[in-house]
Amino acid sequence: MTTRLYTHPIFLEHITPPGHPERPDRLRAIERVLDDEAFSALDRVKAPEGDEKTILYAHPEDHVERVRAAIPESGIASIDADTSASPKSWQAVVTAIGGANAAVDDVFEGRAANAFVAARPPGHHAERTTAMGFCLFNTAAIAARYAQKKHQAERVAIVDWDVHHGNGTQDIFWDDPSVLYCSTHQMPLYPGTGAKSETGAGNIVNAPLAPRTGSDLFRDAFLSRVLPSIDAFAPDLIIISAGFDAHHRDPLAEINLTEDDFDWATGKLMERAGRHSSNRLVSLLEGGYDLQGLAFSVAAHVGRLMKG
Repeated sequence: MTTRLYTHPIFLEHITPPGHPERPDRLRAIERVLDDEAFSALDRVKAPEGDEKTILYAHPEDHVERVRAAIPESGIASIDADTSASPKSWQAVVTAIGGANAAVDDVFEGRAANAFVAARPPGHHAERTTAMGFCLFNTAAIAARYAQKKHQAERVAIVDWDVHHGNGTQDIFWDDPSVLYCSTHQMPLYPGTGAKSETGAGNIVNAPLAPRTGSDLFRDAFLSRVLPSIDAFAPDLIIISAGFDAHHRDPLAEINLTEDDFDWATGKLMERAGRHSSNRLVSLLEGGYDLQGLAFSVAAHVGRLMKG
């Protein structure tokens, strides 16, 4: 089996204000780097539009309707100071969810060894009742619940290496021991959550990193906190919230990782998926705002996924 790549042209039509870091060019940079001959074996699939009912797995109906009502007929609407929506944003976010859920189906039903979903907008800042931090709905949380409901996964692990803490994912699973949430992130930094003391029902594992942290401390956080937690939890599925803004080139943070670090972390999570989850691993794009750093990091990440 091969690695499956989900993306869709609709993701380019989620328009943000001029100068906004979360912009369509991010996906264009990823498309260019994955067009290289080295990725010719990727199984490329157009993400399907998702079932809107699955949004309710992570968000209440009144919140879903508030987001729907915020989508403008023209122009760009502000949801908060950082988060905006344009006329095609609803279709984009529902298709992002559709791609993530289809990837879950693929790894449970044997159509792919693993999958990477190159979608936008990202999702990990979206709390149960709040769209924020460039995010409208929490794609990773919805996909985890989908795996539990559709495929009877008893335990799902979400590993978030985006440089910003995934407050939304933590909020949604705070008191749910069937989902493990592990995060490495810069602290202090937006959104201000993610202290080691935030442990939920024992299922939240935060590994905050000081500004200017490099490879050694990032890898130590994985080896000392993230990977032992996964081994103790023994998940049926691993979902990666794969943000690449901890790259040293990224303008929004001060962590100094290289693409080799993302290659290494991907390999470590693949080992755990092989040990616990029958290799089931789904990766979802989150942040990453320097186009070169993003492209090179995604290439390293997907290249390692393809090595099986």
